[in-house]
Amino acid sequence: MQARPYSEADAERWDAFCADAYMATFLHSRRFLAYHGTRFRDLSVVLEHKGDWWGVLPAAEHPEDPRCVVSHPGITYGGLLHQGKLRGQRMLDAFDAVKTYYKADGLEKLLYKPVPHIYHRALSQDDLYAMFRLQAARTRCDISCAIDLHNRLPISQRRKRALKKADKAGAQAVVADAGQIEELWQVLEENLMRKHGVTPVHSLAEITGLATRFPGNIEFVVGLLNDRVEAGVVLFRTPFTCHAQYIAASPCANEAALLDGVFEYSIGMAIEAGVRYFDFGISNEDRAEC
Repeated sequence: MQARPYSEADAERWDAFCADAYMATFLHSRRFLAYHGTRFRDLSVVLEHKGDWWGVLPAAEHPEDPRCVVSHPGITYGGLLHQGKLRGQRMLDAFDAVKTYYKADGLEKLLYKPVPHIYHRALSQDDLYAMFRLQAARTRCDISCAIDLHNRLPISQRRKRALKKADKAGAQAVVADAGQIEELWQVLEENLMRKHGVTPVHSLAEITGLATRFPGNIEFVVGLLNDRVEAGVVLFRTPFTCHAQYIAASPCANEAALLDGVFEYSIGMAIEAGVRYFDFGISNEDRAEC
Protein backbone atom coordinates (compact mmCIF):
# COMPACT_ATOMS: atom_id res chain seq x y z
CA MET A 1 0.00 0.00 0.00
CA GLN A 2 1.30 3.42 -0.96
CA ALA A 3 0.31 6.93 0.15
CA ARG A 4 0.50 9.69 -2.43
CA PRO A 5 -0.54 13.36 -2.40
CA TYR A 6 -4.03 14.34 -3.46
CA SER A 7 -4.22 16.50 -6.58
CA GLU A 8 -7.06 18.55 -8.06
CA ALA A 9 -7.33 15.97 -10.83
CA ASP A 10 -8.50 13.49 -8.15
CA ALA A 11 -11.45 15.64 -7.03
CA GLU A 12 -14.23 13.78 -8.86
CA ARG A 13 -12.91 10.35 -7.91
CA TRP A 14 -12.36 11.52 -4.31
CA ASP A 15 -15.99 12.59 -3.94
CA ALA A 16 -17.22 9.36 -5.53
CA PHE A 17 -15.04 7.37 -3.12
CA CYS A 18 -16.33 9.31 -0.10
CA ALA A 19 -19.93 8.78 -1.22
CA ASP A 20 -19.47 5.05 -0.50
CA ALA A 21 -16.99 5.26 2.38
CA TYR A 22 -18.30 3.83 5.66
CA MET A 23 -17.69 6.95 7.75
CA ALA A 24 -17.52 9.83 5.28
CA THR A 25 -19.98 12.73 5.24
CA PHE A 26 -20.43 15.66 2.87
CA LEU A 27 -17.87 17.56 4.98
CA HIS A 28 -15.18 15.25 3.58
CA SER A 29 -16.02 16.01 -0.04
CA ARG A 30 -13.71 18.22 -2.07
CA ARG A 31 -16.76 20.36 -2.88
CA PHE A 32 -17.05 21.21 0.83
CA LEU A 33 -13.33 21.45 1.58
CA ALA A 34 -12.84 23.73 -1.43
CA TYR A 35 -14.77 26.56 0.23
CA HIS A 36 -11.71 27.11 2.48
CA GLY A 37 -9.83 28.26 -0.62
CA THR A 38 -6.19 28.95 0.25
CA ARG A 39 -6.84 29.26 4.01
CA PHE A 40 -5.00 25.97 4.58
CA ARG A 41 -2.14 24.24 2.75
CA ASP A 42 -3.73 21.00 1.66
CA LEU A 43 -1.86 17.83 2.65
CA SER A 44 -4.51 15.23 1.85
CA VAL A 45 -3.37 11.80 0.73
CA VAL A 46 -4.73 8.91 -1.28
CA LEU A 47 -3.91 5.33 -0.27
CA GLU A 48 -3.52 3.01 -3.25
CA HIS A 49 -2.88 -0.69 -3.75
CA LYS A 50 -2.17 -1.88 -7.29
CA GLY A 51 -3.91 1.17 -8.71
CA ASP A 52 -7.03 0.73 -6.58
CA TRP A 53 -8.04 3.30 -3.97
CA TRP A 54 -8.18 1.77 -0.51
CA GLY A 55 -8.54 4.95 1.52
CA VAL A 56 -8.26 8.72 1.62
CA LEU A 57 -7.14 11.07 4.39
CA PRO A 58 -8.40 14.67 4.21
CA ALA A 59 -5.68 16.78 5.83
CA ALA A 60 -3.94 20.15 5.85
CA GLU A 61 -1.07 21.92 7.54
CA HIS A 62 -1.70 22.99 11.15
CA PRO A 63 -2.43 26.76 11.10
CA GLU A 64 0.02 27.37 13.94
CA ASP A 65 2.62 24.64 13.42
CA PRO A 66 4.02 23.94 9.93
CA ARG A 67 5.60 20.73 11.22
CA CYS A 68 2.19 19.27 12.03
CA VAL A 69 -0.50 17.91 9.69
CA VAL A 70 -4.13 17.87 10.85
CA SER A 71 -6.95 15.69 9.64
CA HIS A 72 -8.60 18.19 9.16
CA PRO A 73 -8.22 21.77 10.56
CA GLY A 74 -11.18 23.10 8.57
CA ILE A 75 -13.81 20.57 9.64
CA THR A 76 -14.95 19.08 12.93
CA TYR A 77 -13.55 15.66 12.16
CA GLY A 78 -11.26 14.19 9.52
CA GLY A 79 -10.38 10.54 9.72
CA LEU A 80 -8.92 7.90 7.45
CA LEU A 81 -11.87 7.10 5.18
CA HIS A 82 -12.38 3.73 3.51
CA GLN A 83 -14.99 1.41 2.03
CA GLY A 84 -14.26 -1.62 4.20
CA LYS A 85 -10.80 -2.65 3.05
CA LEU A 86 -8.86 -1.08 5.90
CA ARG A 87 -9.51 -3.53 8.71
CA GLY A 88 -7.15 -4.73 11.44
CA GLN A 89 -3.62 -5.09 10.11
CA ARG A 90 -4.49 -3.29 6.89
CA MET A 91 -5.38 -0.19 8.88
CA LEU A 92 -1.99 -0.40 10.60
CA ASP A 93 -0.36 -0.73 7.17
CA ALA A 94 -2.32 2.32 5.98
CA PHE A 95 -1.07 4.47 8.83
CA ASP A 96 2.45 3.20 8.26
CA ALA A 97 2.18 4.36 4.63
CA VAL A 98 0.83 7.73 5.76
CA LYS A 99 3.65 8.08 8.29
CA THR A 100 6.29 7.26 5.67
CA TYR A 101 4.86 9.78 3.22
CA TYR A 102 4.55 12.67 5.68
CA LYS A 103 7.96 12.02 7.23
CA ALA A 104 9.55 12.20 3.77
CA ASP A 105 7.78 15.55 3.33
CA GLY A 106 9.47 16.91 6.47
CA LEU A 107 6.42 16.72 8.74
CA GLU A 108 6.82 15.55 12.32
CA LYS A 109 3.32 15.13 13.79
CA LEU A 110 -0.16 14.02 12.75
CA LEU A 111 -3.11 15.42 14.70
CA TYR A 112 -5.86 12.92 13.99
CA LYS A 113 -9.55 13.71 14.53
CA PRO A 114 -11.60 10.51 14.04
CA VAL A 115 -15.17 10.54 12.78
CA PRO A 116 -17.61 9.92 15.69
CA HIS A 117 -19.34 6.56 15.35
CA ILE A 118 -22.81 8.13 15.10
CA TYR A 119 -21.84 9.34 11.61
CA HIS A 120 -20.77 5.88 10.37
CA ARG A 121 -22.84 4.04 7.78
CA ALA A 122 -21.24 0.84 9.06
CA LEU A 123 -19.34 0.83 12.34
CA SER A 124 -15.61 0.84 11.73
CA GLN A 125 -13.23 1.99 14.43
CA ASP A 126 -10.12 0.16 13.37
CA ASP A 127 -8.43 3.56 13.17
CA LEU A 128 -8.81 3.94 16.95
CA TYR A 129 -7.24 0.52 17.44
CA ALA A 130 -4.40 1.58 15.15
CA MET A 131 -3.88 4.71 17.26
CA PHE A 132 -3.52 2.47 20.33
CA ARG A 133 -1.09 0.13 18.58
CA LEU A 134 0.97 3.08 17.34
CA GLN A 135 1.12 4.50 20.89
CA ALA A 136 -0.58 7.74 19.88
CA ALA A 137 -1.10 10.29 22.65
CA ARG A 138 -4.62 11.59 23.21
CA THR A 139 -4.41 15.38 23.32
CA ARG A 140 -8.08 16.32 23.53
CA CYS A 141 -11.39 14.80 24.62
CA ASP A 142 -14.70 16.70 24.29
CA ILE A 143 -18.06 16.10 25.92
CA SER A 144 -20.98 15.98 23.51
CA CYS A 145 -24.69 15.21 23.50
CA ALA A 146 -26.79 13.25 21.00
CA ILE A 147 -30.26 11.70 20.97
CA ASP A 148 -30.84 8.19 19.62
CA LEU A 149 -34.06 8.84 17.73
CA HIS A 150 -34.80 5.11 17.47
CA ASN A 151 -34.72 4.82 21.25
CA ARG A 152 -35.57 8.31 22.46
CA LEU A 153 -35.83 8.77 26.22
CA PRO A 154 -38.97 10.44 27.62
CA ILE A 155 -39.01 14.25 27.41
CA SER A 156 -38.04 15.73 30.77
CA GLN A 157 -40.52 17.71 32.85
CA ARG A 158 -38.32 20.78 32.50
CA ARG A 159 -38.46 20.47 28.72
CA LYS A 160 -42.24 20.03 28.79
CA ARG A 161 -42.64 23.17 30.89
CA ALA A 162 -40.38 25.08 28.51
CA LEU A 163 -42.39 23.94 25.47
CA LYS A 164 -45.60 25.11 27.15
CA LYS A 165 -43.96 28.43 27.95
CA ALA A 166 -42.90 28.91 24.32
CA ASP A 167 -46.37 27.99 23.11
CA LYS A 168 -47.99 30.42 25.54
CA ALA A 169 -45.70 33.20 24.26
CA GLY A 170 -46.96 32.55 20.72
CA ALA A 171 -43.61 31.25 19.50
CA GLN A 172 -43.27 29.55 16.13
CA ALA A 173 -40.55 27.39 14.61
CA VAL A 174 -40.18 27.27 10.83
CA VAL A 175 -37.66 26.42 8.14
CA ALA A 176 -36.02 29.75 7.30
CA ASP A 177 -36.28 31.62 4.04
CA ALA A 178 -33.39 33.74 2.68
CA GLY A 179 -34.33 36.86 4.63
CA GLN A 180 -34.76 34.95 7.87
CA ILE A 181 -31.30 33.39 7.47
CA GLU A 182 -29.80 36.87 7.47
CA GLU A 183 -31.81 37.77 10.60
CA LEU A 184 -30.64 34.55 12.27
CA TRP A 185 -27.01 35.44 11.56
CA GLN A 186 -27.48 38.80 13.24
CA VAL A 187 -28.85 37.04 16.33
CA LEU A 188 -25.96 34.55 16.23
CA GLU A 189 -23.29 37.24 15.91
CA GLU A 190 -24.78 39.25 18.77
CA ASN A 191 -25.13 36.12 20.89
CA LEU A 192 -21.53 34.98 20.41
CA MET A 193 -20.12 38.45 20.98
CA ARG A 194 -22.23 38.97 24.11
CA LYS A 195 -21.39 35.61 25.67
CA HIS A 196 -17.91 34.78 24.41
CA GLY A 197 -16.49 37.80 22.62
CA VAL A 198 -16.09 35.89 19.34
CA THR A 199 -17.63 35.79 15.87
CA PRO A 200 -19.03 32.77 13.98
CA VAL A 201 -16.52 30.56 12.18
CA HIS A 202 -18.54 31.01 8.99
CA SER A 203 -19.58 34.40 7.67
CA LEU A 204 -23.13 34.86 6.39
CA ALA A 205 -21.81 34.73 2.81
CA GLU A 206 -19.91 31.49 3.50
CA ILE A 207 -22.77 29.66 5.21
CA THR A 208 -25.31 30.68 2.57
CA GLY A 209 -22.85 29.71 -0.13
CA LEU A 210 -22.40 26.29 1.44
CA ALA A 211 -26.17 25.88 1.80
CA THR A 212 -26.55 26.64 -1.90
CA ARG A 213 -23.84 24.11 -2.71
CA PHE A 214 -25.36 21.45 -0.43
CA PRO A 215 -29.13 22.10 -0.40
CA GLY A 216 -29.93 18.60 0.83
CA ASN A 217 -27.43 18.76 3.69
CA ILE A 218 -27.65 22.25 5.21
CA GLU A 219 -30.88 23.72 6.54
CA PHE A 220 -31.87 26.60 8.83
CA VAL A 221 -34.66 26.47 11.42
CA VAL A 222 -35.66 29.71 13.12
CA GLY A 223 -37.83 30.60 16.10
CA LEU A 224 -40.21 33.52 15.68
CA LEU A 225 -41.74 35.87 18.23
CA ASN A 226 -44.16 38.40 16.78
CA ASP A 227 -42.92 37.39 13.31
CA ARG A 228 -39.36 38.37 14.21
CA VAL A 229 -36.43 35.92 14.22
CA GLU A 230 -35.19 35.65 17.80
CA ALA A 231 -33.57 32.18 17.78
CA GLY A 232 -32.52 29.42 15.48
CA VAL A 233 -30.22 26.59 14.56
CA VAL A 234 -28.22 25.51 11.50
CA LEU A 235 -28.66 21.82 10.75
CA PHE A 236 -26.03 19.74 8.97
CA ARG A 237 -27.70 16.57 7.68
CA THR A 238 -25.82 13.36 6.95
CA PRO A 239 -27.32 9.93 6.11
CA PHE A 240 -27.64 8.85 9.74
CA THR A 241 -27.23 12.01 11.82
CA CYS A 242 -28.63 15.53 12.02
CA HIS A 243 -26.11 17.88 13.64
CA ALA A 244 -26.80 21.28 15.18
CA GLN A 245 -23.87 23.28 13.83
CA TYR A 246 -24.90 26.69 15.20
CA ILE A 247 -27.34 27.55 17.99
CA ALA A 248 -28.44 31.12 18.69
CA ALA A 249 -31.00 32.91 20.87
CA SER A 250 -31.62 36.51 21.81
CA PRO A 251 -32.32 37.50 25.45
CA CYS A 252 -36.07 37.66 24.80
CA ALA A 253 -35.90 34.21 23.14
CA ASN A 254 -34.33 32.86 26.32
CA GLU A 255 -37.13 34.39 28.35
CA ALA A 256 -39.73 32.66 26.18
CA ALA A 257 -37.87 29.32 26.03
CA LEU A 258 -37.89 29.69 22.26
CA LEU A 259 -34.97 27.34 21.61
CA ASP A 260 -36.87 24.46 23.19
CA GLY A 261 -39.52 24.86 20.52
CA VAL A 262 -36.91 25.19 17.79
CA PHE A 263 -35.21 21.97 18.84
CA GLU A 264 -38.42 20.00 19.22
CA TYR A 265 -39.41 21.09 15.71
CA SER A 266 -35.94 20.17 14.38
CA ILE A 267 -35.99 16.77 16.08
CA GLY A 268 -39.41 16.11 14.56
CA MET A 269 -37.99 16.91 11.13
CA ALA A 270 -35.08 14.55 11.74
CA ILE A 271 -37.44 11.73 12.76
CA GLU A 272 -39.51 12.28 9.60
CA ALA A 273 -36.31 12.15 7.54
CA GLY A 274 -35.47 8.77 9.06
CA VAL A 275 -32.07 9.65 10.52
CA ARG A 276 -30.85 7.75 13.57
CA TYR A 277 -29.25 10.47 15.72
CA PHE A 278 -29.75 14.13 16.54
CA ASP A 279 -26.36 15.55 17.54
CA PHE A 280 -26.15 18.72 19.63
CA GLY A 281 -22.35 18.79 19.30
CA ILE A 282 -19.75 19.48 21.94
CA SER A 283 -20.25 21.60 25.05
CA ASN A 284 -16.64 22.56 25.75
CA GLU A 285 -15.87 26.28 26.00
CA ASP A 286 -12.09 25.82 26.17
CA ARG A 287 -9.89 23.62 24.01
CA ALA A 288 -9.20 21.41 27.04
CA GLU A 289 -6.03 19.96 25.57
CA CYS A 290 -3.70 17.93 27.75
